[in-house]
Amino acid sequence: MKKDILCIGHITHDRIITPDMPNGIDCAGGTAYYVAWAMQHLPRNVSFGVVTAVGSELKPEIDKLQQAGIDIHDLGSTTSVFFENKYGANMNNRKQRVLSKADPFTIDALKDCEADVFHLGTLLVDDFSPEVVEYLAQKGRVCVDVQGYLREVRNQHVYAVDWRDKLRVLKSTDILKVNEHEIDVLTDGEKDLYRAARIIAGWGVREVLITLGSYGSVIYADDRFYEIPGYPPQRVVDATGCGDTYAAGYLYARAQGANCYEAGKLAAAMCTLKLQHTGPFDATLEDVENIVKTYAE
Repeated sequence: MKKDILCIGHITHDRIITPDMPNGIDCAGGTAYYVAWAMQHLPRNVSFGVVTAVGSELKPEIDKLQQAGIDIHDLGSTTSVFFENKYGANMNNRKQRVLSKADPFTIDALKDCEADVFHLGTLLVDDFSPEVVEYLAQKGRVCVDVQGYLREVRNQHVYAVDWRDKLRVLKSTDILKVNEHEIDVLTDGEKDLYRAARIIAGWGVREVLITLGSYGSVIYADDRFYEIPGYPPQRVVDATGCGDTYAAGYLYARAQGANCYEAGKLAAAMCTLKLQHTGPFDATLEDVENIVKTYAE
């Protein structure tokens, strides 16, 4: 069955360490995980599915998603991706280690996938080869969360680097999600977000989504900028998965005909609710809309 949105990415084993949780907690994570649970809590007006690849220790997470009604297919992997995310007092910054990796996605494994939008949750640079992205772009629109392409792992530690296949991959990318740090790396140190967005659009990307943590987000599409406010949370607990929650809200709204600004506001409000606790988004669409209304311009 063809989906409106199909998220492809590894569900991960995450260890999250914060000042309030100095010993850390272990939980599932990754783009596919956070996007799936966000979608599960929204009205089923958009058909959605997940393709992932995990090791045996994360099979119970697959079962939970299936029991919740998410259409998820596990390709299987020798091992799972294992991230350690350590946050300081400022939740906009984190230190990250990679303790294990999963098998990459291949054209052969994805040959039966059909969707209007393929959301690729890159976690590490070899998750999706240029050939895989080009293949999916022939079947539907491609949305890429760039984070994994910009991660180089050295002795388990993650460093931000540009990647060699950038122009080839972005030529097949319709929607790109980046944060303020990633766009700096991606555009070789361009500090002006607006110039950086135009550079990326010049490489072939139609919609550039720039998340700015607590400062909101900026969307560039059709030669126009949309400035999205950052809605203040009641408390700040855990930022892990906020970018993925933003992407889920944005794609969900766009799939129903919302314009970029409307979709960005819904996505931002979802992030605010997710930031208030550890784990994936678990609120309702009414909760999200109430935040947007409360801070309406």
